[in-house]
Amino acid sequence: MDKEEVKMVKIKNSDPSAIGLFGLAMVTLVASSQKLGITSGLSFIIPWAMFLGGIAQLYASIEDAKRENTFGATAFGAYGFFWLAIGTSWMISMGVFGEVLAESVDPKQLGFAFLGYLIFTVFMTIGAMETHKLLFSIFFVINFLFIGLALDSFGIGGDFPHKLAAYSEIIISLLSFYGAGAAVLNEHFGKEFLPVGKPFGIFK
Repeated sequence: MDKEEVKMVKIKNSDPSAIGLFGLAMVTLVASSQKLGITSGLSFIIPWAMFLGGIAQLYASIEDAKRENTFGATAFGAYGFFWLAIGTSWMISMGVFGEVLAESVDPKQLGFAFLGYLIFTVFMTIGAMETHKLLFSIFFVINFLFIGLALDSFGIGGDFPHKLAAYSEIIISLLSFYGAGAAVLNEHFGKEFLPVGKPFGIFK
């Protein structure tokens, strides 16, 4: 009797970090313009929150999951869902889903959501220490973004939390643009074209 020959085929997917970081860079760039007072309103921020902040990062999460990258899949997935949720929250406050929902909005509920994401970001920041220094820097600044957003939603600290969130977003955007460029060009050229810094080597 012939024995059946079983072959294991592993499909190698490309690194989705570039599209995920680009999505983060774009949405924080557009959102920061409103917080800094350069632009006004939320109408034209919502599409970027949904498609770049949300869907692009969710796509990166799914692709990272296929690569068995738990850290990347968790990070892109969690922040992708965040931007979908925040975009929906903006639409609720603007009355897109009716006056009843808009009139019952309580900003402090968002404050608790931001607090939860701050907790999440803290342990993701620790994990990022063993990826590379650029990614660690992005997570490090995201902590300050959520601190600012949470305090602002709770009405604590006057105008300072709003400014903290605004400047944190623009820094996150610039770092993420660099990260997206590094993810593409380093792989494209097969060498470290844009340095991202070695892991800290503390926990591994």
